[in-house]
Amino acid sequence: MKPPTSRGPGKVRVSSSLARRELLGKLNLNAQALTLAALVVVAVFSVAPELQTWYTQQVQIADLKKQNEATRQSLIQMKDDLKRWDDPAYVRAQARNRLYYVMPGEISFLVMDAGKVVASDKSNTVGAALAQARNTVSVTKKVSTTKSNWTENLVETVVRAGLEQPKG
Repeated sequence: MKPPTSRGPGKVRVSSSLARRELLGKLNLNAQALTLAALVVVAVFSVAPELQTWYTQQVQIADLKKQNEATRQSLIQMKDDLKRWDDPAYVRAQARNRLYYVMPGEISFLVMDAGKVVASDKSNTVGAALAQARNTVSVTKKVSTTKSNWTENLVETVVRAGLEQPKG
């Protein structure tokens, strides 16, 4: 080891190895501290995937608990709906709404195909108007040909379905 040399009045030159030792002494880095730091880094990298798996499982558990609660609520609602069918008034209301049942003495009116009803119909019934419309359809004995080839249209439709993107 070289002793420090002096250059001029009041200036002392310190060797670089002595400066390193002083710096390491201030940082207090030794083999044990470096080993401990390396172990911490290795531990973090080895535990991180396990922590990620644990977190993912916790999220899945929370989602399944929510689904379970929703299913329980749905089951409770279904049980309440089933109990309603024991009430004769509810059964009667459902028969009226769904099956168009009427009580004895009541008259039910149901309009079907209201667009085909002719206002000049004298019988005032929808059935008579529909029957008249069916009976007045003329049937021709003349054979007619189509203006386009159906096979070409079919091939064009299949090809277009495969090539074009859906709109919307």
